[in-house]
Amino acid sequence: MESVAELVAARWGDHRPGLWCQNPANLEDTVLTHHEVAAGAAARAALLADLLPSDGPPHLGVLLDNTPEFPLWLSAAALAGAAVAGINPTRRGPELARDILHTECRLLITEHTHLPLLRGLDLPGVRLLITGTPEYDDLLAPYADARPDPSRATPAHRLLLYFTSGSTGAPKAAICTQGRLAAAGRSLAGQFSVRRDDVHYVCMPMFHGNAVIADWAPALAAGAGVALRRRFSASGFLADVRRYRATYFTYVGRAIQYVLATEPRPDDRDHALRLGFGTEAGAVDAAAFERRFGVRLVEGYGSSEGGAAVQWSPGTPAGAVGRAAPGLVVLDQETRAECPPAILDPAGRLLNGEEAIGELVNRGPNPFEGYWRNPAAEAERRRDDGEYWTGDLFYRDREGFLYFAGRTDDRLRVDSENLAAAMIENILARYEGAAAVAVYAVPDPVTGDQVMAALAGSFEPLGFAEFLLAQPDLGTKMAPRFVRVLERMPVTATNKIHRALLRREGIRCADPVWWRPPGKATYRRLTTADLDSVDSMGTGGNAEGPLVSTRGPSSVRRQGLEPRTR
Repeated sequence: MESVAELVAARWGDHRPGLWCQNPANLEDTVLTHHEVAAGAAARAALLADLLPSDGPPHLGVLLDNTPEFPLWLSAAALAGAAVAGINPTRRGPELARDILHTECRLLITEHTHLPLLRGLDLPGVRLLITGTPEYDDLLAPYADARPDPSRATPAHRLLLYFTSGSTGAPKAAICTQGRLAAAGRSLAGQFSVRRDDVHYVCMPMFHGNAVIADWAPALAAGAGVALRRRFSASGFLADVRRYRATYFTYVGRAIQYVLATEPRPDDRDHALRLGFGTEAGAVDAAAFERRFGVRLVEGYGSSEGGAAVQWSPGTPAGAVGRAAPGLVVLDQETRAECPPAILDPAGRLLNGEEAIGELVNRGPNPFEGYWRNPAAEAERRRDDGEYWTGDLFYRDREGFLYFAGRTDDRLRVDSENLAAAMIENILARYEGAAAVAVYAVPDPVTGDQVMAALAGSFEPLGFAEFLLAQPDLGTKMAPRFVRVLERMPVTATNKIHRALLRREGIRCADPVWWRPPGKATYRRLTTADLDSVDSMGTGGNAEGPLVSTRGPSSVRRQGLEPRTR
């Protein structure tokens, strides 16, 4: 097994352009050769050797946008046998301080842009290095002649401490060693036939595992170039791709939807891009992206911690992630029995979701390397019998293909029935006015949970009720009790829908909320007076029976809300 340090050192003497980034101070790009990246990494590694104290773990925090300094410090940490904790700049106050202190960072690399985030924080024992300052340049100057020496690192050395974006509790710092990251880079470079003359466009934030593991690492392994975007921009996406002649990029969350929302142009296919790799684009948007830009998107699945992965292959049905590899099973979370295969109608709609949806579990070998200083979270993932429980919901068809059904945190329990939020979202996404949909639970003292949907786009209450009537795969408990209508869906720094925020705000939010009162068939605007009655009586579950159209005899009674196969 090789180390990332060896991959970094291998670029010494390679004088091809290897790293591009727009310089906000002028119109000229910052361009470094592969050799200059290796030399810059060597200088920083030598500085680390002098700055990192010997009485604690060799950890440094990196609080930067996607600037050249980020991959330089990643490479330097690899050469020095140190570990980088990517610090999320959307965190604030005590939460931000907690991330830095929890990962025991003795150095924090940042820039002027992020200094206001650090004001007033108590960070004992943490030394601050501010890039782009004369003091920073003076600190590095004595090490300018350093050469990359990979002998100080082994594949077993920790390299990444990257925070998983859990929806509850403090983020967990997943461990990734040099060997695992190098192996992931080699694997993806082989899977996607990455060449030395390719350019990987890194527009997702590098504090997140997606950008480092799925974009930077395969480029490093293959000797390909890297073009950085300081922060993701949908309007700047195509211009950047052309500017750097990018051939590959990764995405997460709603990035693809944002790009598709830009104004189409006759020259949308005038570029060198050939592949995008990521998660959560969805089959509809992936098809639209390929039609418009001529670029295939490959949806993959890999748990952030590395405990399970599913690879797409030719012949994978629309909506599926890929075929289950040996050891991957879908288990009932309570009984631990394997869930029965999914029953799909000709349109691919799931008919037996309650019994078919379970947690994806890896019973085979897996490279999960644990969380930093969090044994309780490790025990939740790695059970006593060696199984790795992903925390993700899936269902599996009779041919062994796996379909993502959301996070276990996104499961709802309404009138003793378990529901997967992702399945309801897939149905509501068919509504013509929906640009984006998120489904989540709001508490109900009578039924446990009630279904609430946030809908970005246009909403017409009677039309929405009629839409629900026409959906044959919407179960009796799935129809949203509350619908929050907003202009734009709140997202995290990685462009994922901010579900924790939506859950936290619930029905008491600044946006208009529509609801179906108990015993009523249609939606009306939730008022201040309604809030008190909702609190006092609960939302009433779905006890009033199936939703019925009120638009006259020509309307169809809601057949799809009778229970499907259970």
